[in-house]
Amino acid sequence: MENLEKLKTKIKNIEESLKKELSALRVGRATPALVENISVDYYGVKTLLKQLASISVPESQLLVIDPWDKNAVAGIEKAIFSSDLGLNPIVDKNVIRINIPPLTEERRNSLIKITGVKLEEAKIQCRTARDEAMKEAADLFNAKKITKDEKFKTRENIQRIINEANKTLENIISQKEKEIKEG
Repeated sequence: MENLEKLKTKIKNIEESLKKELSALRVGRATPALVENISVDYYGVKTLLKQLASISVPESQLLVIDPWDKNAVAGIEKAIFSSDLGLNPIVDKNVIRINIPPLTEERRNSLIKITGVKLEEAKIQCRTARDEAMKEAADLFNAKKITKDEKFKTRENIQRIINEANKTLENIISQKEKEIKEG
């Protein structure tokens, strides 16, 4: 049915969104995903860092940000300082270097709690998508466009899709938690 495909698309978007959010969590080694979505005030316009500079990882604990417009260095530095990532950028002529310190046990536990919150948010989005799909099925039944059997079969399929999505989301989180612990 059409609403099942729509539900699958929503679920896929939720999974991708969760992966993107988790990629920004610092796990003790440098990765461009850590800073690429920081919003920088660039001539009065909020612009993502990845649109203003190249971000490289010359060493496992070092990020180098090389702005294409050298006038943006100060704004990028300020945006990194004011982000909640706890990073200390060092301006070196026209590039910005960020040393990524190893994670403390306290920070690891904090990150694991954050992953739990992100998982719950994703599950809530899945439940909302499920409820919308269930309502569509009920509306189709009430409009006499599907039979009672089709309605119940659709509801079973919707729940099966949600159960699979929850397992996938939990796997994504457990991989990230493992990464954080090993950090």
